[in-house]
This record gives sequence, structure tokens and C-alpha cells, in this order.
Amino acid sequence: MTLFDSPAFEGHEGIHAFSDEKTGLKAIIAVHSTARGPAAGGCRMWPYASAAEALDDALKLSRAMSYKNAMADLDLGGGKSVIIGDSRTQKTPALFEAFGRAVEDCGGKYWTAEDVGVSVADLQNARKHTKYVAGLEGHPAASGDPSPVTAEGVFRGVRLCVERGLKRDLGGVRVAIQGVGSVGGYLARKLHAAGAKLVLTDVNAEALRRVAAETDAQIVAPSAIFDADVDVFAPCAMGGAISLDTLPRIRAKIIAGAANNQLADAEAGREVFKRGILYAPDYVINGGGIINVAGEIRALERGEAFDPAWVDAKLDRLALTLEEVLEQARSERRPTNEVANQIARARIVGAAEKRAAA
Repeated sequence: MTLFDSPAFEGHEGIHAFSDEKTGLKAIIAVHSTARGPAAGGCRMWPYASAAEALDDALKLSRAMSYKNAMADLDLGGGKSVIIGDSRTQKTPALFEAFGRAVEDCGGKYWTAEDVGVSVADLQNARKHTKYVAGLEGHPAASGDPSPVTAEGVFRGVRLCVERGLKRDLGGVRVAIQGVGSVGGYLARKLHAAGAKLVLTDVNAEALRRVAAETDAQIVAPSAIFDADVDVFAPCAMGGAISLDTLPRIRAKIIAGAANNQLADAEAGREVFKRGILYAPDYVINGGGIINVAGEIRALERGEAFDPAWVDAKLDRLALTLEEVLEQARSERRPTNEVANQIARARIVGAAEKRAAA
């Protein structure tokens, strides 16, 4: 199968591969669409087993960012970058400076930010060689770490799904959170404050113990999280958690979390629907972080200070968009992920047609 035949390619505008022998950088920047504006999406550092695996992840994540930005009603297209490497042992300032040069080579078509394995400090080094970095600190337009805003959007989405699906508030609702890193940890604290009862897991034992102690949560092994007796399952780790293999084990009536690409494939989405599980499409519910980043990009381009009120208004609109998706899926008796995909594609195509006619 060639790159252009890959199901994940789906009309990408550009795929850029960068290598720097001196620093060891091996990076892929995927630009899915710039129809709505410059592509924006975070940078992920992960020890992929092969370049093909890294490319597939970049393509899927980039496409999801196009959909996410469209559903969040942002003037941004979709892109994503991945660095092949172990973030625990292979990070260096020089490597991220080389990554910054790679971003600059894209000529403004792509803005980067933090994602799995990449920190604000890492991107401060990238920022030495390109202005196309958001989610940083230390200047009037800075938005800082987007993780708390992502968690706030997911929290609002979980609350909405519980109200619609269970006809109750969050008090006493049992939630299993798979992954308590930056976003998952913030989400756990918000749900605990709202009265939810939590079951947590993570491959990072230290982070897991810390968050569990703060939220009075039950800890289970990563392999056991799918079997938890809960009302809500919240994937907040890597993608592909919801599959034909894991679904029979999930007892929750709601799936709503922060992870990207939660469904292993389209068939998993159809099976979720058949089982009567209410699924909040991931790129709709987890759009808070990119909204925060968009607020910074907006401020940078206008020469203004960052405006938290603009971000909060977008978060309110995002919750309404999620409600519209859930209602349309209910009335049409269709999987929520298919409805969301249709809406996102229509928004992207509409923007492209408008730009072509201008």
C-alpha cells in the first residue's frame, strides 16, 4: 500500500519528513487541511516501533485536528507533528531546536503546541527558531499549558452526557479514567469536586498514586480498567482504546474522555451504537486545549494580550455543539461519531469552497 492509498491519508495537503543527524531528530509533520486557516495541532514524542507506525499516527491525528478545529468553530485547519523517540531518555534542548527549524520550514502553514511526551519547556527551545509555537508562557499573548482547558471542556462534556444519558447530575456517578497524566489528572480532580466516584489507572505508578490520593479514588491495573463497574468510561491515554475486543468488557453506559482517536476503527463506532452506549466523539469533547491555543494564535496575530473570556465563550459553544451532535444522532438513530464526521467535513468543504470563490 502506498501513502496515497492509506485510509488515513484522506486528502492530506502535505506530509513533511525531517531528519537531523546531529541531534537525532526524526519527525513527521502532517498537514491535513488549511481550508479554515493555518493548520494547528500538537507535537507528540513517542517511541514508535517503525516509521510507518509514526506516519499512520501522524495522519490520523492530523485529520482529527481538522475535524476538531472545525467543530470548535476555529479559524484553523488541522495538522499534527510526531517525533520518533522516547521522551523519557532521548529529549535534548538541541533536538527541540532542530524541531523548531522543521516547523519554520513549513512556512507558516503549521502551528505546533504540546502533546503526549512534549512539555512547555521543550517547545520553548523550539520557539528559538520559529514563531509558530503556541501554548507557551512569558509574553502577553501567552496562554500557557492548554491541559487544564482541555480538561474543563471534557468535564463539561461528561456532565452533559450524564444529564442526557443517565438523567442525573454528577453526584455519586461512577467514572473510570484510563490515564491520569496532564489532562486526565485535571479531569479526575474536577469530577471528584463534583461528587463523582472514581476508578483510575495509568502506566505511571507515581502519578496514579498521587491523583488517587487527591481524589479518594480506587486504583486498578491498566488491563483491568475496562472491567470496572462504572457509569462512565473516560479514555484519557493513547488512542484506539475502544475496539471490538474491549467493548464487550465495558460496563459503562457512557464513553466520554480526553484521548484522541478513541475508536479503533469505524466498526467499533457502530458497535458502540448497537450496544446503546452514549459516545461523545473525542474530537468534539476534547477541543478545549486547541481552543486555548487558538486564543494565543489569535492574540499573537493581532498583537494583543491573551483573552480568557474569548476562550470561555468558545468552550460554551463547544458544549452546545456536542449537544447538537448527540441530539441529531438520537433523532436520526445514527452513531454519534458518524454524525460528527459529517458535520465536520461539511464545515471544511464549505470553507474550502468559500476560499476558492474569493
